[in-house]
Formats: sequence, structure tokens, C-alpha cells
Amino acid sequence: MKKTPVFLDSLVTDMLRLRAICPFSWRVFQFRPISCEPLIIQMNKCTDEEQIFDFIERNKAILSEKQVGCAFDMLWKLQKQKTSLLKNIEDVRDHPQFLTLRNLATNKFKLMNDDTLVNVLHITQRFAGESHDPLVEALVTEAWKRLERFDIKLLSEFSSCLADQRLYFSPLMGKIADIVHRNLETTQDLSSLSVLMVNISSLISRHFQQQLVNKTELLFDTIDSSEVNVATRITRFLRNIKYCYQPLLEKCNNIFLSNVDQLDLDSISKILRLYKLLHFNSFEFTMMAKKKLTEMIPLCNHPASFVKLFVTLGPIAGPEEKKQLKSTLLLMSEDLTGEQALAVLRAMEDMESRNSHLIKRVTSVLHKHLDSYKPLELLKITQALTFLRFQRKEFSAKLRELLLSHLKISFIPTEVSFLVYAISLLPSPHLDEVGISRIEAVLPQCDLNNLSSFATSVLRWIQYDHMYLDSITGKQLKLLQKLDHYGRQRLQHSNSLDLLWEELKSVRGNTFPESLLEETIATLQHFVDEINYINVVEIASFISNTDYLSTLLLDRIASVAVQQIEKIHPFTILAIILPFSTLNYDPPQRDEFFGTCVQHLNSYLGILDPLMLVYLGFSLATLQYFPEDLLKSIFNIEFLSRLDSQLEILSSSLSARVQFHLMELNRSICLECPEFQIPWFHDRFCQQYNKGIGVMNGAQQQIYKMLAEVLGGINCVKASVLTPYYHTVDFECILDKRKKPLPYGSHNTALGQLPEMPWEPNTEIVGSRLPPGAERIALEFLDSKSFCRNIPHMKGKFAMKKRHLEILGYRVIQISQFEWNSMALSTKDARMDYLRERIFGEVKSL
Repeated sequence: MKKTPVFLDSLVTDMLRLRAICPFSWRVFQFRPISCEPLIIQMNKCTDEEQIFDFIERNKAILSEKQVGCAFDMLWKLQKQKTSLLKNIEDVRDHPQFLTLRNLATNKFKLMNDDTLVNVLHITQRFAGESHDPLVEALVTEAWKRLERFDIKLLSEFSSCLADQRLYFSPLMGKIADIVHRNLETTQDLSSLSVLMVNISSLISRHFQQQLVNKTELLFDTIDSSEVNVATRITRFLRNIKYCYQPLLEKCNNIFLSNVDQLDLDSISKILRLYKLLHFNSFEFTMMAKKKLTEMIPLCNHPASFVKLFVTLGPIAGPEEKKQLKSTLLLMSEDLTGEQALAVLRAMEDMESRNSHLIKRVTSVLHKHLDSYKPLELLKITQALTFLRFQRKEFSAKLRELLLSHLKISFIPTEVSFLVYAISLLPSPHLDEVGISRIEAVLPQCDLNNLSSFATSVLRWIQYDHMYLDSITGKQLKLLQKLDHYGRQRLQHSNSLDLLWEELKSVRGNTFPESLLEETIATLQHFVDEINYINVVEIASFISNTDYLSTLLLDRIASVAVQQIEKIHPFTILAIILPFSTLNYDPPQRDEFFGTCVQHLNSYLGILDPLMLVYLGFSLATLQYFPEDLLKSIFNIEFLSRLDSQLEILSSSLSARVQFHLMELNRSICLECPEFQIPWFHDRFCQQYNKGIGVMNGAQQQIYKMLAEVLGGINCVKASVLTPYYHTVDFECILDKRKKPLPYGSHNTALGQLPEMPWEPNTEIVGSRLPPGAERIALEFLDSKSFCRNIPHMKGKFAMKKRHLEILGYRVIQISQFEWNSMALSTKDARMDYLRERIFGEVKSL
């Protein structure tokens, strides 16, 4: 047996004696040099990083995995209390004892419990200085091994760690999505679920998206009304999946409204941006946000905070606030960063602000940083400057050079498509051989959205060449043919409406080439039975934008609305009615369809967005459907006052469109439903609006000259006549009871000075009495925009105008562009005969 060394026996004996003599001293000796307190309590008493680092240095040999986790936690808590986050992070990261702490974590992470592991991962990412941090990678790998046992809260925190690394499409995020899917039925924690929904939204199916939406609706009432962050995440999820789901958005909006006093600039900015991307309008929230943001103007005196305020408040500000924002920004413009200058430029686009002085200052900053912008940012710059009509050769040349250089090395279809689109917006939108070959190389990988974008760019290119160079190259036409080929191929391979819609929902129907649009409608018709209450609103919106009349699709939309109206949110009714109004189509069950839709809306008339209600009333009026309750809810002082308030926060162009539709609705009711006794109150607006009428295109000038010949003189025809209620008639003439033209000035229908050639506008309002037996004739020239895209079927607002002119006593003759430019009317004599036949009912060849 091995003997104990003599010096060890002596040491033990001395220690036992000391313990017997002085128990207290023994205890002190036993825990020195640390303290008599547990280590975690000691750490919690630290008030700055240096104290924590001193503690780590003294105790690094005995720290457990739990204490290592506590040290990370304390460092991050202290960081969150600091004002300059970046500076403090660098100080901590560069400290020698932080490296010691990282080494301890590297050695002990396998011993950590799940909560500590994920928390250390989260904090390590905040302090990481490298894009590929070895400790982060080790922690992620360990967490992956334990994934199946994580509860939903821990799973949500881990998914956020992956999101911070932009791992949205990683197999690991896919595994998380699978776990969420398997456990969705038993999940009750909406706060954690909302985090997961945002993080997995990029890789889940449409069916799973709908399951998450349904689950969120089910759990929504379980959260507190103060949970702004949860509501924001739900809104962000809907934006990520491009689903403007009204019931959930309304619930989230109510939370925002009830907590508006607690929202800061960042929160308001985020909410308004999400609403814009979702095309969701909340008049109440926007007005409250405007009030709160306006109060912040004097408080934001730093470029970073003021730019965010400018970007958020600018598009909804009134004239005085906009003036104040612009003048303040001018003073700060030289201090803007490249990122801030781009944000300001895009806000000016939203504001429709063409303040030349401010644009010059902002573009000066942009020019300095132009080389540092990414391709998508260059597209945004190009779009904004095109809209703001900014032209400077040096800037445009540099922009074009950068776009082309990015195009030559890009291989991602979406990136190539928007680079080509940006180039097409610039002066001389040509592509060289390299650019064309780059497009051709990515075509097999393109979805319908990319192909539509390419087609728009190439058509713009062709239009430019035809206009300025009077030529169209074979390469352009060949490229269009290839786009058409791959588009048709893509459509023919679609095997369900859901999959097809994933590609179509980002496409505006009016950008499709004719042949591709025809194939798209045919494919939608193939899946017509799959249209239901979930997708009917989106399908209807797409058709509205195409101007393509498909009775099969519209009949299905009407049928779904009638049969499943209770499952359709009332605020989406406008989108369902719009294609019928635009395309001038009555479904077989017309009255039942419109009646069902309006009845579904009646109890919401008081809270419906004012803008939406005006558009709804106008759309129904176009279809000759006049629900009295809905119309009287519009034409009352309280509603019009709300509408005036909303007009103040809209862009000038949108505000003008809304006012014009209100005028058209007012006119339609006065003419078609006088029994409602709604007064006409748009004289001043119309007088202002019609100041600029009088420009005739080539075809109209040609018709004007021929009408003068046919009718026997220029004094027998008037151009650009204003009727009562301010419809504009292209040409007007009067025939007596013997079908003989009456010259203006010879009877009491004199309408003022006669126009002379070259054409001069005359905007006198007609309405005088005619001689007995005489008739007033309105001749209207209808271009291609007056008809559906696929057939010569007149669109809604042009059919409504014809009705109104007939009510005013006109015989209306509509001259279609298709007829006028047809082979049958290719000679002047044929056209003169055509006009005689339409006016007099006879043919007289010269």
C-alpha cells in the first residue's frame, strides 16, 4: 500500500486544528478569494462590464456552464441599457476576458441546458464580429440536435437566431417549419407562434399559410390588447405571404389604435410601411399617426431620426407640414448618407413632390454614393427619378453604366429582370449583345412575374426605337417570341390554381403581352372550379387589371360571392364588384349578385374607409345599380367631412381621382335616380377640372374636317362641347325635323364663338331648347382604351356616358377606332359615306 507523504499529513493536521479553534475563520478560508456568496448572485451585483470581466478573470477555472450563460446574459443586459450600442459592442468584443468567456462557452456548451444554449447563441450573435463565427456555428449545430425537444417559446427564439443569419431558406428552418406544422393543433402561445410565422413564411406552402392564418384567428382573443409586437408580427407575416386578409388586419389595427399613444416613430413607420405593401387602408390609424408624427417635427433634429420622420410623415402630411419637412430637410441635406438620400428620394416619389431644389440636393448625395448601391437600390433610384421627371445627362449616363455592369455579371432571374427594367426607363434604353444574351440565358428559369417584366421592358425598347429611330430590329421581335414561348410553357405546366397564383399574384395584368395574357386567361379558365372564397378577391383584382373579358371567370366569381358571401370579408366586396364594373358585364344572376354583395356591406357602411365607399358607389352606378342606403351614407355632411379629412392625407393624383369619382357618382345619381333628391354640388369642381380640355388627336382632327364637309360647313359642327353635368362631347351637330343640319348661330341654340381651323376649343355648356322636331347628335370617337382588350365590347364608364348623353336628349353615335381604321374605311370616300350613314341613315358617295 502506498504511503501518504509526510508533508500532506502535516498539512491536514494543521487544517483540522484551525477548524476546531476557529470555525468562522475556516469558512472564510474555504471560500476565499471569491466570496461567501454564490457566483451568480455576485455577477448580478455587477454594474458595468469591467466588473464582470474582473469576475471572469478571477473565477474562470471554476465557472460552470450555467454561470457562463449568466455572464453572457449580464453583458447583454448592460448593453441594452447603453445609448451607443455599436460602440459598446465593439468594446466588449475586443476585451481579452470576452475571449476567455467565449472559450469557456466553446468548452461547456454541450453541458448547457436548452434555454441557456439558445440564449448564449442569441447573445453571441449580437457580439459576433465575423460573418462566420465558429462559436455561433457550434451552438447552432448543437441546437439542431436538440430541436425536437424544444418547446414553442424556445423554438421561436432559435428561429429568430437563424433569421438574424438570413437562414430563411436553410434545411434547418425547414425542419422548424415541419415541427410547427406537426404541433400546430396543440399550440396555444400566439406570441411565440407569431415569431415562428414570420421566420418560416418564405418556405411554407399556401395550404400551410392558410392553416397559420386560421390558427392565428382562433388564438387572437387570447392575447392582451396591449400586445403591439404580436400584432405587428402578424401583419408582417401577412405581408410576407402577400395576403391582405382583412379580418386579421382589422384585429391588428384595433390593437394599434388602442395603443397609439405608446407607439414611437419606429413602430409607426413599420406599421404604415406594412399597410402600404398590403394595400390595406385604415383611415383612423393614418389620421392618428399623422397627428402624433406632426408633434415630433420639432423634436427630430438629427439627420437619421428626421429622415425617418420625413419618410413616414411626408406621404400623409398636409400642405403646411410638407412645407416644414422640406425646408428642414434642405438644411440637413449635405449631412445625408447614401442610404438616407435614397429613402428621401423614394418618399418624395410617394409625396409626388417635384421640388427642384430639394431633388438637386438629394441627387447630388446619390451621385456621390452611386457606386455603392445594390442593383435593387439602383432600380428604385431610376424609378423615382423617372417619376419625378429628373433629367441630367451625367447622372443618367453613370446610372446606365452601373446597371449594365451589374447586368453583365448577374445570373439571378429576378435581379436580371429588374436591371433590364431599370435600363428601359432611362433615355436610349438599348441593350447590347451581352445584355440580350444575359436575358436569354435566364429565361428557362424565369417565373411569370419575371417574364412579364422582361416583356414590358422589351416593348418599351421597341416603342422607343420605332418613335425615335423609325426601326424595329429582328433581335427585339425574336426576344419577344422567346418570352412568349417560355411564358406559354410555364402556364401549360401549371397543375393547380394555387401554384399558378403564386406566380401571378405579383403580376399586374395590364403588363402582359397580348398572346401571353390570352394563354393566362385560358389557364385560369381551366382551373375555374378551384376559385373559392379564399382566392376569389385576388382573382377578381387580377381580372380588373387585365381589361380582358372572360364571362366564364366572371360568372364563377359571381357564383362564389352569392354562395359563400358569409365567408368573404365585407371590406373586400369592392374588389369583387370592380371587374364587372370595369368590363361592363352583368352576370346571369345580376340582381341576386349585386344585392347579396350590398346586403353584406350594409351594417359596415358607417366604418367603411371613405375612399373605398366612394369607389364602391361609383362602380355600382356604372352597372346601373343604385342601392339607396349606400348612396345616402355617402351623400351626407358627416361622411363628406370625413372624406375631406382623408383627401388631405392622399397624394395629389389619388385625391384628384377620388374627387372625380365622387363627381361622377353625383352626376350619375342626378341623371339616373332623380327620385333620391340628392343635389348636384360639383359645378365649381367641374369648371376647374375642365379648364384644360381642347386637345384633339390626329384621328379626331380628321373626323372634325370630314364632319364639316358632310354637314355642309364648319358652322354646322361643334367640337369639345360641355353638356349639363359636364360630360365632354367630342363633336355635336343638330338636325332639324327634315334631317337637315342646322348651323349654329341661326337659332336659340347658339353656343358661343365657333371654332376655327386650326382647332380652337369651345367649352360652352349646352342645354338650350331645340326647334320642334330637331335632334341633337353627339359623335364620340372611341379609341382602344374604351374597349375590352380581347373583344370590341365597350367598357363600363363609356357605356355609362352613352346612357347619360341619351338622358340629356342626345342621339349618340360612337365611332370605334377599330371601324375607323379598318380596311373597309381605308379611303376618304368610304369614311365620308360611313359618317353620312351614321348621321343621316343613308349613303351618299361623292
